[in-house]
Amino acid sequence: MRQIKSGIILMRVSGYGQTGPYRDRPGFARIGHAVGGLTYLSGFPGGTPVTPGSTSLGDYLTGLYGAIGILMALRHRDVSGIGQVIDLSLYESVFRVLDEIAPRYARTGFIREPEGAGTVNACPHGHFPTQDGKFLAIACTTDKMFERLTRAMGRSDLLSQFGDQEVRLKNSGFIIEEVTKWTGSMSREEVLKHCIMNDVPAGAINDISDIFTDPQFKARGNLTSFLHEKLGEIVIPSAFPSLSETPPEIKSLGPELGSHNFEIFVKELGVTADEVKILERDGVI
Repeated sequence: MRQIKSGIILMRVSGYGQTGPYRDRPGFARIGHAVGGLTYLSGFPGGTPVTPGSTSLGDYLTGLYGAIGILMALRHRDVSGIGQVIDLSLYESVFRVLDEIAPRYARTGFIREPEGAGTVNACPHGHFPTQDGKFLAIACTTDKMFERLTRAMGRSDLLSQFGDQEVRLKNSGFIIEEVTKWTGSMSREEVLKHCIMNDVPAGAINDISDIFTDPQFKARGNLTSFLHEKLGEIVIPSAFPSLSETPPEIKSLGPELGSHNFEIFVKELGVTADEVKILERDGVI
């Protein structure tokens, strides 16, 4: 392809990339999560590692890194006129978003274990049940945030005893128990009301039905209703990110397989129309 068009940019996505001893192994996002280190961190201490939210998360991450790679390659081509190959693997995309685990292990030998619903770095910082059978997330990463939470809870005694982060971490079990009692005494909306009034970082743990009725999602236009010629109305997440001068617009849910063969092979690569027909006849494309 480069001989035909020197500026062509090719993105390759596989489980392990085009080099290394694993390059010929098959891979899916679930395998990328496992090899890249995410699965090990998912779940509760001592339990079976769980699916980290979506079985396809690694696919989406790799697509985003691919988009960045293409943009970089295009800018390089603007200057040099030369295209290049973008080599992506699922496991690397996953590994790249895992916080500080690599430098910390290299420096101290520390292996982060699954942390369940909380974190070892802050307290209280996790997921809490409410009286109506729902959950919300609360994140107190600083002493100031904890002060606000104790004000929301009406528990000045907790602030006087555990106002320092190091003290809270040493007594995290007790703190979590007290916060859980408080959130469990009210509905989720009531807990959120108290948190919002006191500037406590908190949010509902939404299922998809919650998302469809959430006023923030509505105000931001996060859901788009699209009329598909074959399937009828389809509701999908809106295009993202939003740019001020060129706002995103969804014009299609994606082309049919092979629908752009003519544009790519004939207009971009210079293959003749007859050659394209032969490739289609022989099952090449």
